[in-house]
Amino acid sequence: MLLDVRNLRVSYGNIEALHGISFNVDKGEIVTLIGANGAGKTSTLLTLSRLPKPEAPTVISGDILYDDYSILKTEPQVLIKEKMMCLVPEGRHIFGNLTVEENLQMACYGRKNEPQHEMRTMELYDLLYDLFPRLYERRKQRSELLSGGEQQMLAVGRALMTDCNFIMLDEPSMGLAPKLMFEMFRALKRLNVQKKMTLLVVEQNAKVALDFADRGYVLQTGEIIASGTSEELISNPEVQKAYLGG
Repeated sequence: MLLDVRNLRVSYGNIEALHGISFNVDKGEIVTLIGANGAGKTSTLLTLSRLPKPEAPTVISGDILYDDYSILKTEPQVLIKEKMMCLVPEGRHIFGNLTVEENLQMACYGRKNEPQHEMRTMELYDLLYDLFPRLYERRKQRSELLSGGEQQMLAVGRALMTDCNFIMLDEPSMGLAPKLMFEMFRALKRLNVQKKMTLLVVEQNAKVALDFADRGYVLQTGEIIASGTSEELISNPEVQKAYLGG
């Protein structure tokens, strides 16, 4: 088991956002968290990323184990560099005044003193541009001029350039046209299959998420109310009724 979340309770001030959730992700899996707005999906990812307040909530109780090691006291930069976990946040948060290439270079900064840094960076560029050829075509362009889909590709690419092996994605399909949405999920699937990348995906489009993932958890007002393989959740009458239009 790569990620093991145990009875996690978190709050924003006096408001409790997660009420003791437990779930896990195995190495090489794609796991999705689905649920309505306000269910606690983003709060979960922000907590896992160990971001400080006010961006992330405060952990009240529970634990987060990553590769059998508690990361509750781990700083976010250590999580990225040593644990090789990375978050692609909702809203992308790219640097619009920088070019595509400059955004990607910033993601490599934490590895600049590592042996064979330049060689590994070139390998990551090759991987990224193979996944998203549009980014190669626009690599000298200011990122604020990219389309919404291209900006999402850049946000994922920035995570890849940290050389992570576990990516958390918050609403990767938000604002994307259907064609670009499916292009994005196909690229993520390739990462999983070809590079054994582990993915934890928060997604409001439950149908797309469950078609894409191996397993899923359903969050409702800060609690996990259902879990199982994608096939099990798709065939669950309550999940169908609430999230799949059944």
